[in-house]
Amino acid sequence: MNAVISVENLQKSYAGHRVVDGISLTIRRGECYGLLGPNGAGKTTTLRLMLGLIDPDAGQLSLLGHAVPRHARAARLRIGVVPQMDNLDPDFTVAENLLVYGRYFGMQDAEIEARIPQLLEFANLTSKRDAKVPTLSGGMKRRLTLARALVNDPDIIFLDEPTTGLDPQARHLIWQRLRELTAQGKTLLLTTHFMDEAERLCHRLAILDQGRMIAQDTPRGLIAQHIEPQVVEVFGEGVPAWAQANAAKYSQRFEVSGETAFCYVSDAQPLVEHLGSHAELRFLHRPANLEDVFIKLTGREMRE
Repeated sequence: MNAVISVENLQKSYAGHRVVDGISLTIRRGECYGLLGPNGAGKTTTLRLMLGLIDPDAGQLSLLGHAVPRHARAARLRIGVVPQMDNLDPDFTVAENLLVYGRYFGMQDAEIEARIPQLLEFANLTSKRDAKVPTLSGGMKRRLTLARALVNDPDIIFLDEPTTGLDPQARHLIWQRLRELTAQGKTLLLTTHFMDEAERLCHRLAILDQGRMIAQDTPRGLIAQHIEPQVVEVFGEGVPAWAQANAAKYSQRFEVSGETAFCYVSDAQPLVEHLGSHAELRFLHRPANLEDVFIKLTGREMRE
C-alpha cells in the first residue's frame, strides 16, 4: 500500500472526556486524505497527535516509518504544516519568512535561498518578495503560509482548514496548487468545513463525530453508500404545511429545516411535476453531494 501514515486505535481524553475514540486509518503516498467533522469532533486533536505535539492515551501511530510520539522530531523534518490561523512574522518580508522558517529544519541559508524563487512562483507571490507581511491581502498570506510549509520539501503536508476566509479566486488557486502537490507524489492530510473542497481534492476521507470515525471512503463512495442519488430542495413560506401533506408521497426521505424541505429521491420526476402545479413554492433539483452525507451522518443541529 506504500503507506506513509498509519494510525491504529488512537485514543485521547481530557478531563475524563474522550476526544479521540479509537481512530484507525492508513494514508498512502501521493494521496489527499480528508478529515471532516463538526466542531468538537476531534479533528484538530487528531492532527496534534499525529504530529507528536501531544501524547496519546492509547494506540499506535507512525509517520514515514517513524513511531510517534517517540520519534516525532525525526518525522517532522519531512513534514510541512499549514495551521488553521496564519502565524507569519509581521516584522519580516515574504522572503525573510521563508528563510527564517527554513533554518528551523537545519537548512543552510544558501539552500533556502535557492528554493525561494520556486516557492514564490508556486504561491504566485514573486512580485511580493520584499513586501512586509502586514501589506499582504488575506489570500496572499494564506498562499505564503502554504509556500512556507514547503520550504523543507516535505513528503507530507498537514493542512488545517487552509482556505477558510478566502474569496473564491484565492480558494481556486490554492486548490490548483494542492492538486499539483499530489501530482508530485506529496501526501496531503486536509481538514476542512467546505464539503465542495473535500469533494474536489480528496481521494479518500473520513467523517468524525464525537471523537469517532463514523464513515470512510472516497467522496463518490460515501455518496453512493449513504444518500439517495437526487435531492429536491423546496423553498417558501408554505413549505412546512406542504411537506407534512406531500413530502412523504414523493420522496424516500425528507427533512424540513426552517422554510426549506430537503427531499431525497431516486427519481425526482414525479416530485418535480407535482411542484410545477404549486406556483407559491420554489424548488432546486440537484444531484446528491458530500454535504448531504455529512448532514445525514452528523445532524443539522449547531455545534459549539
